Amino acid sequence: MSGSPETPSPVNVTRLLAEAASKSGVMWVEVPDAGTHAVWFVWHDDEDPRGAGPAAYVVSGPGEQRLPFLPPEVTVILRSKDTGGRLLRLRARVHELEPASPEWEAAAEVLRADRLNATGDVLARWREGAVIHVIAPHGRPDEAPGAYAAESGRVTVSPARGTTARWRPWHWRGRGRD
Repeated sequence: MSGSPETPSPVNVTRLLAEAASKSGVMWVEVPDAGTHAVWFVWHDDEDPRGAGPAAYVVSGPGEQRLPFLPPEVTVILRSKDTGGRLLRLRARVHELEPASPEWEAAAEVLRADRLNATGDVLARWREGAVIHVIAPHGRPDEAPGAYAAESGRVTVSPARGTTARWRPWHWRGRGRD
């Protein structure tokens, strides 16, 4: 055995991408000059006849997740389902679907099937005010197993109305001491 460090075995990025995206419902989208946003998505690979895969479908707008304007190119970060940590960081093309197109109908049906706690006619609501994007990763990953950036990528979350930093909710029979 020589004194040189062992080189990691090559990673099949295509399989890793499909595995990470199909086993998770959350990814992060880095928008140039607009920060990084956690988004709920539905993944479709090449074998799915309803989809434009391999790609992620993302819906945003009133009553859904909020996203800034998505330019034609973004960076996506996929997490490991086992550890929750960063697994892949790739560039991705973004395409907005037109509500009158057959592609929009197919994507909306796929999203609706996986949309938990949907109330009312979500397709009508999405058609009126939401945006459906197709996010298709491409190229070599910026980060993958064996080649991660030195910095963690951690960002401090700014307090918002939904946080309970000071006020503690009332609990039946009191709350245990901290």
